[in-house]
Amino acid sequence: MATVLSRALKLPGKKSPDLGEYDPLTQADSDESEDDLVLNLQQKNGGVKNGKSALGEVPEPDSDAEAAGAAKPHLSEVVPEGYPSEPLGGLEQKATSSLVSYVRTSVFLLTLVISMVLVLLCAFLIPCPPRDLHSTWSRRLGSQGGGDLSPLELADVNGDGLRDVLLSFVTSRNGTEGGDSQPTADLVCLSGMNGSTLWSSPLPEEAQDVTCLDLMLGSVTETVCLVTGTRKMLRAFNATSGKAIWSLNPNYLSNGTLAAPVVVLPDLDEDGVRDLVVLAIGEMQPDLCFLLVSGRTGSPVGRPVKYNIVGVGNLIGPQVYITASGAVYILFGFGNIQAVALRDIFVQAQNRDSSPPSLQIEEPGWEKRRSVNLSELIDVYSDGVELLQMVKAPDSNCSNLLITTRQGLVLLRGQDLTPHWKLSLQGLRSQPAPGYFTDDQTLDFFLQIQDGVGMKKMMLVDGASGSVTWSYSVPCHMKETPTTSAITSDRKSVFLFWAEALSVASPSSDAIPRAESPDLYHLYLLHPAFPSILLDLANATGIVTASEVGINDIWKDAFYVTRTTGPSPEGHSTSLVVSKLSLRWALMEGQMVQLKETTPKIGRGELRRFLSRIKFVDSPYQVCGVVILANPRNVNCCPCPYERGASWSVVRKHCLKCEL
Repeated sequence: MATVLSRALKLPGKKSPDLGEYDPLTQADSDESEDDLVLNLQQKNGGVKNGKSALGEVPEPDSDAEAAGAAKPHLSEVVPEGYPSEPLGGLEQKATSSLVSYVRTSVFLLTLVISMVLVLLCAFLIPCPPRDLHSTWSRRLGSQGGGDLSPLELADVNGDGLRDVLLSFVTSRNGTEGGDSQPTADLVCLSGMNGSTLWSSPLPEEAQDVTCLDLMLGSVTETVCLVTGTRKMLRAFNATSGKAIWSLNPNYLSNGTLAAPVVVLPDLDEDGVRDLVVLAIGEMQPDLCFLLVSGRTGSPVGRPVKYNIVGVGNLIGPQVYITASGAVYILFGFGNIQAVALRDIFVQAQNRDSSPPSLQIEEPGWEKRRSVNLSELIDVYSDGVELLQMVKAPDSNCSNLLITTRQGLVLLRGQDLTPHWKLSLQGLRSQPAPGYFTDDQTLDFFLQIQDGVGMKKMMLVDGASGSVTWSYSVPCHMKETPTTSAITSDRKSVFLFWAEALSVASPSSDAIPRAESPDLYHLYLLHPAFPSILLDLANATGIVTASEVGINDIWKDAFYVTRTTGPSPEGHSTSLVVSKLSLRWALMEGQMVQLKETTPKIGRGELRRFLSRIKFVDSPYQVCGVVILANPRNVNCCPCPYERGASWSVVRKHCLKCEL
């Protein structure tokens, strides 16, 4: 009986404050009867407390059973004082608690489902910017009906944030009454996303240049594409729709043909739109003729201005140069470089003695180089000039003049036209590509020169001193191959060039790499951090006639667009192919070509980790000239915002604020 009672009280061997020291063995040996033990326990528990019995029932004083004595309770219902007892409403409390938990869980899940639905709904209603990281496409435009020029331009024409591809090519040749064939051409715009045709416009003649820009200052306008023909065509197209805005009347060029692409000038007629100048050359005489053209209407701004120059060699320019003080000069020549102030051209074209205040600025370092007879022409350089290009001067808004000659390379200071350095080279075949290779934040130059039969030497020249900092010979049978560069966010540049497949010799051997396949050309990339490594990014068959590098500002990526010609499948005409390659994607997929062993050895994993962190930005040496040109009156107050890593939109806003 003691064992049963111990289980009922749930106190085996424990001390109770009311029962005293309780021991089941002692209780088992007790002489008390079972009934007395139960009664004693009932009396110890107090019988009735607060009007209630130990069982939680209210007593009935008039009951006969109460007088006779309460019936013996069941042992399992006996609960000692001092220990919690479960009330009768416990089940209701448990049910209520379960209901609250159920409601809370339901509310949480419902909120989660609603949030997910809202996120998915926003994702579909608000489209993300087009992701271009792996955008690599190739578009065959069919057979090309001849033509020696390969104009190629990049511009965002549909407002999707990605630069599209504009090019012109000859489609056919129409016979004339005299028996000569006159080529017709098309101006085509391809989507930068997938290469599809956005629009196409016919041209009456072959185009030698396509340039897209905003001509209007002070407001956001649609991009205009200027197309210069090989004979008498100059047209402005709306870059979005492909419709012609205006066309220069060929009668104004009745005694000559267009000798060079159109050049953009500051606003001369004060109509809020930048104006243009074209250079025409006489058909039967060596005279050069400048014609000022309105950027708004395409009509001439005055009469033609002629200059009779003497020179032998390639036609140079025309190019616009704006000095640090705001003086505007036009550079041109035949095998030499001469300059004429835009003020002088404007005065003769308008047949008046005065010019706008913005054109009355003179540069002393240039003016003192005028001829002895005080002619309008200024001698800049006259020693076998082949090419002329403007390059950004370090820590300055003005540009220096990089001159390619038959004897080498010359860098002239733009401020006073004095030589900064000279480099003697033979066989320079292409225009130098500027970029940052060294750490001095001065533009360096990537060159390619002929190095024997079927070989070319790729070379990097230090822009500060004119010394050669890197060179390597590669097999290449193409006469001229384009070289270009793209700048990264850490102010370094990657340099791209074409060559045949490299068969790398043993590092301990002096053998020259030889070509594996003469019909296949590879695109190689050089990074200044790894001068002993080239990355093989892509390959192409045919002849690469033009290439351009564009920047995707959204994803900090660069893309490489090429124009390639080769035999068509029919074999009787030339096929034109336009291709686009994402550089960040190509960097991760490219093959490493080790030029020589280094200590410590560069591993593939280390190289991939470095390349994965590369981000591309717009080139400051290509944009600063536009900023200066747009603000000739306030050059000194318009430092290039790209020095601080700004985007093109910031450059344009900064430029407009400065102009105001």
